[in-house]
Amino acid sequence: MVLVVSEEVREAIDARRPVVALESTIIAHGLPRPRNLQVALELEAAVRQEGAVPATIAVLDGRPHVGLDKEQLERVANEDGIRKLGHRDLPLAVAAGASGATTVSATALLAARAGVRVFATGGLGGVHREWTVTQDESADLGLLASTRITVVCAGVKSILDVPATLQRLETLGVAVAGYGTDRFPGFYLSDSGYPVDWTLETPQQVAAVMRAQDALDAPESTLIVANPVPEDEQLDPALHARVLADALHACEAEGITGQAVTPFLLGYLVEHTDGASLSANLAAVRGNVRLAGRIAAAWAEEA
Repeated sequence: MVLVVSEEVREAIDARRPVVALESTIIAHGLPRPRNLQVALELEAAVRQEGAVPATIAVLDGRPHVGLDKEQLERVANEDGIRKLGHRDLPLAVAAGASGATTVSATALLAARAGVRVFATGGLGGVHREWTVTQDESADLGLLASTRITVVCAGVKSILDVPATLQRLETLGVAVAGYGTDRFPGFYLSDSGYPVDWTLETPQQVAAVMRAQDALDAPESTLIVANPVPEDEQLDPALHARVLADALHACEAEGITGQAVTPFLLGYLVEHTDGASLSANLAAVRGNVRLAGRIAAAWAEEA
């Protein structure tokens, strides 16, 4: 089998102990060195503090790994040429013997294949602005519509078309619940300005929904648990609105299109908020990781 599951993760899965999947794109492409490795180790430690086993996922030399040791984490953080892999890239990376960090879609797919049920990330991809012109939509959405996993996130990136993304998730049959809120979070922001239909208040309630998915033999789709960044750690909404508007104008003026749009906008926000957007991003990820650990523990209690 091409999938390599670490001994610690395999033993935890076999013993029905809690496990939390973590993506590796934030390590290889989301943060500067050496902060990226420090954050990777911090997030794994946060999972352990909640009583769960971390399963950071990446592809190394053509082998998808679910669970990395410290040497492998260091390699993802420090090696030049680490690619960014969505789920569509996995067969190509495996065949080519390439190494890459996994995005949301690739992480969710590999985690589910390994038997990991809970995955923590920052913000999801979604429908891009000007979709009627560009037809640009994240591959995350289609993969989540066909993968049985629970994703704890801070909503979708606020640079996207949030209402269109929520509508698309509904069309795809992907369940979305706010955690302790009836508002859909906006990644850097606690509230994107749009509501959610369902609210879950405890990890046990989330685990109950996961069990209901299985009992109903429901379609193999994701449960999205939208966990807002705390208000005192969010990006100032007025600053966010102003800088995002400037970023969108700059993107259009420079003729940036397609896959280059998201990294350009995110980079612009970091630069023009003096790093405040990155701080809000990390605050969201930390909160999501801790909550995912508690959900995994609640799921394991009655598994």
